[in-house]
Amino acid sequence: MKKVSILVPCYNEEKSLPLLYPELHFLMDNNTSYEWEILFVNDGSKDNTINIIKALRAADKRINYVDLTRNFGKENAMLAGFDYVTGDCMVILDADLQDPPSLIPQMLEYWEQGYDDVYAKRASRGKESWLRRKCSLIFYQILDKSSRFDILPNVGDFRLLDRCCINALKNLRESERYTKGMFCWIGYRKKEIIFDRGDRAAGESNWNFWSLSKLAVEGITSFTTAPLRIATIIGGIVAFFAFILIFYYSFKTIFCGDEVKGFTTIIVAVLLMGGIQLLAIGILGEYTGRIFNETKKRPTYLASYYNESKLI
Repeated sequence: MKKVSILVPCYNEEKSLPLLYPELHFLMDNNTSYEWEILFVNDGSKDNTINIIKALRAADKRINYVDLTRNFGKENAMLAGFDYVTGDCMVILDADLQDPPSLIPQMLEYWEQGYDDVYAKRASRGKESWLRRKCSLIFYQILDKSSRFDILPNVGDFRLLDRCCINALKNLRESERYTKGMFCWIGYRKKEIIFDRGDRAAGESNWNFWSLSKLAVEGITSFTTAPLRIATIIGGIVAFFAFILIFYYSFKTIFCGDEVKGFTTIIVAVLLMGGIQLLAIGILGEYTGRIFNETKKRPTYLASYYNESKLI
């Protein structure tokens, strides 16, 4: 009998878990042709999440959990899930029920047909501000055009992965992670499912503007060096025009006898050059900082317990 693992990263989800588990329980009890495992990864929650997970584990032995020592972020929590799931395939599912568990049987059908990565694409994004939706679409367009491989727009972490994909992702151990790009980078045979994303069943989103901005920077710097090229191109264009201006004013001064004037022009030119230089230094700093973090080779996460018994 094939085994299906469901990975649920959790951070402060005490209100969502009591609503999620009945959905998963119904799913597992109505699909008895598979052996099931639910793996909760507690990402350093500050509320009662871990105690709820332990209570669920006591009532249902199909539930396992990994308890991280602190909040390492969802990307690293998913890596912990890749390390510990035992199924022949795995479904990544958020705890807030925005991604419907009822879609999993359809994913399994495509998996049985030979697809390795069955991903859910959002036809609608649920309750989300116009600005956030627009910024998200612009980000995916930028990342797709600047990368050497296709980045799937409106596709999140909700997907089914075959064991071959899980093993491939386990081998990608960089600390600065953007898993949505990694799903595309590893390749394998993919299948799309269209669905309407719902609203959170309970609680509040842990993703604010700054955390989403940080994730966007991670995505761009992890999968493309286009910003470095842009800084080089801008520098070359500015240098070219500066050379033209130097030649022009030198010609006027030497051959026409005009005095060099324009205090305002000089200030604007200095500020423009200074801004471009700071922008280029900032871009270099982002990449250098990531190189610095990778060279330290620290583990991407630390776990306290696995299934209440195994100390990591």
